[in-house]
Amino acid sequence: MTSRHVAVPRPRAARHARNPRTHRILRGIALTTVAVVAFGVAGAAAAFTRLQGNMDQVDVSALVGPTPQVTRTPDPDDPNKGAPVNILVLGSDQRDGVNAQIGGDVAGMRSDTTILVHVSADRQRVEAISIPRDSLVDIPSCTMSNGKKSRATHGMFNTAFATGWDMGGDMASAAACTIRTVQENTGVPIDHFVVVDFAGFQSMIDAIGGVEICIPNAMTSKDAGLNVQAGVQRLDGPTALAFARARKGKGVGDGSDTNRIGNQQRLVAAMATEVLSKNVLSDLGQLVSFLDAATSSLTTDSGLSLTAMTGLTYNMRSIRGDSITFMTVPWAPAKSDPNRVEWTSAATEMWANVAADLPALGEPEPTTPTTTAPTPGTTAPTAPEATAPVPEQPTPAPTKQAGREAFTAEDTTAVCPA
Repeated sequence: MTSRHVAVPRPRAARHARNPRTHRILRGIALTTVAVVAFGVAGAAAAFTRLQGNMDQVDVSALVGPTPQVTRTPDPDDPNKGAPVNILVLGSDQRDGVNAQIGGDVAGMRSDTTILVHVSADRQRVEAISIPRDSLVDIPSCTMSNGKKSRATHGMFNTAFATGWDMGGDMASAAACTIRTVQENTGVPIDHFVVVDFAGFQSMIDAIGGVEICIPNAMTSKDAGLNVQAGVQRLDGPTALAFARARKGKGVGDGSDTNRIGNQQRLVAAMATEVLSKNVLSDLGQLVSFLDAATSSLTTDSGLSLTAMTGLTYNMRSIRGDSITFMTVPWAPAKSDPNRVEWTSAATEMWANVAADLPALGEPEPTTPTTTAPTPGTTAPTAPEATAPVPEQPTPAPTKQAGREAFTAEDTTAVCPA
């Protein structure tokens, strides 16, 4: 997950002016000045050290193997500057320690939530693509950290993560096998991965004061511990997690994983709206609190350092809700098993667009206003003076079906009772 850059000798003066070390020092001085003003010397150092130390990082590059590389000039603030970034986000169903208290003690580890986040090279577009765990895909042979090798097979997508964990016994093996599976079936190179567990998700929601979301009907799920009433609700961390996990129960839906994906997408969209509306990214106190919660239960690849995350976030500062699109891989019931899904031909086109850093669903059709030209020799009619203008009735926004249709963080995905 790294690329090589061949340096071209430059004259001495130019080398001094563009020296990356000099740039890092200047950038470091600026960041340090801001931090000192906010926290004081000890506070700034302690905050950065705590945030960096919160994350568990593993090197999966040897297990993933070669991936398409892009030659780029390294930037100390954003190593991926000038190139698209693909981050594989995995929600782990880990049931030990604190997570066992939340979801019950279960052996092993699974990943029931997978979202490929594509950030465009110009940092103006974010696409979050959900991959159903029940997708039937080709799972390649994977090498584990202990040297064991799995056999290539055709099966459920989330088998890749479980196989890596069961055979390799660690997160590196599980994540690497999932990354290899995604790359083989999509052709999209994965630059980074992030694994979030139950406790981490709850903490992130609580760090921003909960999320406001429309619950169109009462929902209860004994398995997930969910009990919410219809209406616009502000969900705290535990309730939001129960909402994301619920698959079976009264008012929850049809019990399918694809139905649950829609609720998860709506919840993540609500989180994005909350973060943007509260200016969390520009309020230093809120940002540190949110990052402290976010990093406390994360496992990432070794290349996704706190500096790299900060640089990427800073260069995305102009992103707004209508630039963040949520979608699901186009799918249909599998011919071999109606309880499983398989990707359609539209998925092939979508993945090709993502790999080429084009909008996943293609460029939107341009809309041109239609006007009727007057007939030559005639005069356009004028409205009678006594006629009062008729106020225009607002057109209700169409409701997008999350999980089935693509939508942005600003679209309507549910209608609540008045």
